[in-house]
Amino acid sequence: MTAPNDSNAGTVPATAPALPAVQAGTAAEPRAPHSGPPQWRVLVSPRASAPRPASLRRIMAQVAVAAAVAFAVVAVLGILVFQRIAKQEAVHQVAEVTDILAESVVQPALTDAMATDPARASAGLDPVVRKGLLSTQVVRVKLWSPQGLVLYSDERRLIGKSFELDDEARSALTAPRTEAGITDLDRPENTFETAPGKLLEVYRPVWTPSGKPLLFEAYFRYDLVSQRSDELWRGFSGVMLSSLAAVLVLLTPLLWLFYGRARSAHLHREQLMRRALDASTEERRRIAATLHDGVVQQLAGAAFLVGGEVERANSHGEFARAERLAEAAATVRDGVAGMRSLLVDIYPPSLTAGGLAAALADLVRTQSGSPARIQLDADPAAAAALDAEQQQAVFRVAQECLRNAVRHSDAGAIRIELSQQPGCIRLEVIDDGRGLAPERAEQAAAEGHFGLRLMTDVAVAAGARLSVASSAEGTRFRMEVPT
Repeated sequence: MTAPNDSNAGTVPATAPALPAVQAGTAAEPRAPHSGPPQWRVLVSPRASAPRPASLRRIMAQVAVAAAVAFAVVAVLGILVFQRIAKQEAVHQVAEVTDILAESVVQPALTDAMATDPARASAGLDPVVRKGLLSTQVVRVKLWSPQGLVLYSDERRLIGKSFELDDEARSALTAPRTEAGITDLDRPENTFETAPGKLLEVYRPVWTPSGKPLLFEAYFRYDLVSQRSDELWRGFSGVMLSSLAAVLVLLTPLLWLFYGRARSAHLHREQLMRRALDASTEERRRIAATLHDGVVQQLAGAAFLVGGEVERANSHGEFARAERLAEAAATVRDGVAGMRSLLVDIYPPSLTAGGLAAALADLVRTQSGSPARIQLDADPAAAAALDAEQQQAVFRVAQECLRNAVRHSDAGAIRIELSQQPGCIRLEVIDDGRGLAPERAEQAAAEGHFGLRLMTDVAVAAGARLSVASSAEGTRFRMEVPT
């Protein structure tokens, strides 16, 4: 079968009673369609059905989960960043304390003689350091010459010894600034450090009265940095977490408002669609009634009158005239039959009056002039298991599939099956005509081909699965409506 046609389709039932099997057509016995296993391609799946507005509880739960995840991610990242910043700030504060001690305590006590004489430096600085510098936090003080000579230390065993200055210490002297870092306790000048835990060493230049540079170094317990860091990041974290909480509180009424508007818009759209469908159904009903009571009746009357003229012409021996009138009467009767088939297409009354099985039977009868042999196998229990909207959807898909199989597939046999399967009602329309590649059907539906688009839209609205399988042996459409 080729692509479904572009003719308009209605949702229509019929007046004939439901039959287990109905056949139409006069073709010779065709080959059985689809002898091999079909390869299915899903055009519409149930998850593609029109979304319904989620419940408020579900939306709020999703928002709460998303907010909690965002809150946790931001909080964790923020705390890590704040910890780093707080640690840097704590070290900076220790460096500032070192600057104050160096400028207010150590540098005023320096003399030019101390720059080269460890004994004088020790005698002059030791009382000042032990009285004003050493504490529970400052555990070691050293004064270095630029050449690496320890001019003074509160650890007397270091005084007068020379060690190599590291690069940071030398750069602090050449480009005066304050440097801080974790103490390397394995260095020779730190042999006598016995304080528990890590130490933070801070060094900066100081100058004698004549301007000779010396290096002042103080060692602090790292606990001081840790404590100050904890204080700072807790403060930062408190501000951050309270800000996030305030944002969530402010967002809640906005989310509530957006949800209400979205739900109202969805309900309004559904209402408009329902009205449009009702208007379409009513319009089809009105058109069908107008045609039935007007044109169809007039054509039927004309056929009756022409038939009477045929008899009269024959009785008068006007056989040529009678033949022409008979041809005209046959043409009018064919027009009446075509109009009645069109009425079933536009609005099948049996779908409302007799149900889906009766409407499918009438649908098959409208194709009685088709060269294809059409067979209907409809389970009345399966039809009864569908509600009115689902019956209309199944009928419209069956109508479109049958119309395209008759007009485009050059099929010898067409079979319509309606059956009850576990969890669904299944409609299958099978033909043995020219195959339609499933990917081509999927592409045609995506491109808006009217026939396929109609079927996919109907399946979406019904929440059904629509599939197609095609090969050289024919085409099979399957619609499964969940029950």
